[in-house]
Amino acid sequence: MAERPEDLNLPNAVITRIIKEALPDGVNISKEARSAISRAASVFVLYATSCANNFAMKGKRKTLNAGDVLSAMEEMEFQRFMVPLKESLEVYRREQKGKKEARKDKDKKADSEEQDKSREEENDDDDERMEEEEQNDEEEVDN
Repeated sequence: MAERPEDLNLPNAVITRIIKEALPDGVNISKEARSAISRAASVFVLYATSCANNFAMKGKRKTLNAGDVLSAMEEMEFQRFMVPLKESLEVYRREQKGKKEARKDKDKKADSEEQDKSREEENDDDDERMEEEEQNDEEEVDN
């Protein structure tokens, strides 16, 4: 666990970026307000994690999953966020599936290219052997 309460805070750069994206252009935020939002966000994340952990423990699991987090959000009475969270989760899963398939295709292509290269090398070796044999045959005829 964290040694100091400050260790549990989210990185300021992340908080600043989220705040800037949420506010209209030209709106500034004081350092004190940014710090308060950072602490509130950290508390929210810890509370949501604790609630999600309770659902995992009820399921006799040590690993939190997306279902645990969604259940925790409902328990914390954040039902209005359920639809956007589920949509984001589906987008994330599709992206991960696409990346996984792309990686498989890349691996298959690399394997195929490696096999082609290996065949070419074998053919080159065969060609060299045939040339050597032809030279040997020509030398024998000359002798």
